[in-house]
Amino acid sequence: MDWHTWHDLYDTPNSSLGRRLLVVQQHVRAALDAYPAGPIGVISVCAGQGRDLIEVLAGHPRAADVTARLVELDPRNVAVARRAAAAAKLDRVGVVEGDAALTRLYGGAAPADLVLMCGVFGNITDDDVLATVDHCAALCRRGGTLVWTRHRKAPDLVPRICDRLEASGFDRRFLSEPDAGYGVGVHHRTAEPRALAGDARMFTFVGYDALAASRAPAAPGSSA
Repeated sequence: MDWHTWHDLYDTPNSSLGRRLLVVQQHVRAALDAYPAGPIGVISVCAGQGRDLIEVLAGHPRAADVTARLVELDPRNVAVARRAAAAAKLDRVGVVEGDAALTRLYGGAAPADLVLMCGVFGNITDDDVLATVDHCAALCRRGGTLVWTRHRKAPDLVPRICDRLEASGFDRRFLSEPDAGYGVGVHHRTAEPRALAGDARMFTFVGYDALAASRAPAAPGSSA
């Protein structure tokens, strides 16, 4: 998968990713609108080109209050995000080039008021999804908001994600309908944050295509 050109799908008319982006941005905007006066900390895991956040902050009345850390591995996407943040004069939006799975990259930024976990859960194994959900309890502060995405294709892991979040101190605020063509969830943290693991790996990014291929039944006569 070319994760740079993948972003072109956001601009494809009526694409599921384009519609998902609008829903994510809607909830990012609502979270920013709801925060009381004062600084707002944001973390974005596997931030890509930063469109979930940067396009909302551009022109938003709370933009000057936001300090954000976006972590992305692809250097081309990092460059796009940095240019977009600079063009919008978002001086406190930092884009880190690195493996977003590493907890040490969030030191000093976690726990945050707003955590974006978009484009992650559909690209890692089910076990890693649930493990990463547990790490969200350290990334998000009490009273903070977690916005996350996951496709609804069978086997649908979204109910288990919700159950795991809600068992670890999150309250569900929004979940897109199963037939929407995408999956977006919004959870509010009601418990105190857990301690952030200093040097742990939350997940291994596999990629949706590779995961789908690994789940496909073997062809007749195959030794796989």
